[in-house]
Amino acid sequence: MRYLNSKKLAAGLMPIIGLFGIALQKKIDDKKLESPNVILILADDLGYGDLSCYGQKILSTPQIDRMAHEGMLFTQMYSGSTVSAPSRACLMTGKNTGYASVRANNPDQLVGDDELTLGKVFKNAGYVTGAIGKWGLGHPPPPDDPYKKGFDYFYGYINMYHAHNYYPEFLYENGRKVMLNNKLATVNGVNPWADQPEGTGVSEVKNEYTHDLFNSHALEFIEKNRDKKFFLYLPFTVPHENTEGWNFSGDGMEVPDYYEFKKMDWPTPEKGYAAMIRNMDNSVGMIIDKLKELGLDRKTLVIFTSDNGPQPGSQPWKHQVEFFNSNGELRDTKWTLYEGGIRVPFIARWPGVIPEGTRSVEQFAFWDFLPTFADLISQNVPDSLNGISFLPTLLGNRQTEKHDYLYWEHYNWNFAKDGAIQAIRKAKWKALKLNVSASARKEVFELYNLETDPGETNNVANQYPELVKEFSELFLSARKEFKIQPLFPKN
Repeated sequence: MRYLNSKKLAAGLMPIIGLFGIALQKKIDDKKLESPNVILILADDLGYGDLSCYGQKILSTPQIDRMAHEGMLFTQMYSGSTVSAPSRACLMTGKNTGYASVRANNPDQLVGDDELTLGKVFKNAGYVTGAIGKWGLGHPPPPDDPYKKGFDYFYGYINMYHAHNYYPEFLYENGRKVMLNNKLATVNGVNPWADQPEGTGVSEVKNEYTHDLFNSHALEFIEKNRDKKFFLYLPFTVPHENTEGWNFSGDGMEVPDYYEFKKMDWPTPEKGYAAMIRNMDNSVGMIIDKLKELGLDRKTLVIFTSDNGPQPGSQPWKHQVEFFNSNGELRDTKWTLYEGGIRVPFIARWPGVIPEGTRSVEQFAFWDFLPTFADLISQNVPDSLNGISFLPTLLGNRQTEKHDYLYWEHYNWNFAKDGAIQAIRKAKWKALKLNVSASARKEVFELYNLETDPGETNNVANQYPELVKEFSELFLSARKEFKIQPLFPKN
């Protein structure tokens, strides 16, 4: 079934909760909720402004808009990090990057087998657990890493570099390779990516598109487990670029069909990006329709979000963030800790339970997922986690437990030269430290009032020395030193 673009849901998606919401809330309070199935859909490099329900004007996402219309849209949800592996580690473990065992897309950073994860929380509660898509939980994870982290079933890419290729020669299923009818390109008969992580590259024979495979396996998983409680983690790869594709073929937005975008007077990468957004939106529609078909719609919580902000277009032949205004009014992109790098779309839908057509302005982050889901299915979690449960918000109740602040740190590739970045969100204030521990750059402190300056255009650090002092102390106390790659290496 193909879903077509539509503008029918463009206006009035998010009314304030009225009398219906109050009546529904009383109904929720008066009954004990039955633990639902949970489907967590994670896009890859999707910007805050890429969805029409978040203000996208050129492209439309009618199926995801439908989720927002039938559920709750969050305007201040933050990813775990500004790049893939640490963001997913925060999501899986309930720890922020001041405490997580993965803090960058760098080698030898992996979530420990003894750590509590989302998969283990659901498995301990008797759920069937599945993960389909891009794992990429640190670098480089072993083929059976999903099983060790609590997932009964896995199908997809294990390492993040393999996940760049939408037509790979193989995927992994439950720790074993499954060969596909695709063939990696060569140069003079030699694999030019032979020294890269397993599976890296661009294919010259393209028959099996992984996003379509993930769709079919996800629907099969739901069908197979229709009579059981299940947790399905669905980390798609769209709309992430094939990084190797840019240099090899001049286009990294690999899609099997450009749809009606083919006739648009756009650069080819932008047509590909639009088609990826279409494929992602269609997938959401297929999943919701499958739940309805099986009578599981009102028994299933579906969440949609993105692992971090959009990828910057560093060369003119790449997809450009500005073309579709992928980061909306927010500053910058992936790889930074400005709002465009870490504030992400987040929509939750559970018919009959989550108040329809509502918004939340509460501040949450990926490390809140584990305690929230544990709260949802009555599982205990350690007090040592950085996250809190936002289940009250999902149910339309008052959120009494709130974060004092949210903390991030990110290590640049050339750490010795460029250092790291730290950021803290505290109420309306956002503080950043740039070039931390850099040998070749001077450390910079920035302070923004996001209430009046959501685009982070006016650094007011000089006007608020008391806040600079408070945040400077937090930048030291809000974290634990990382032995693998210390933020403050000893001289």
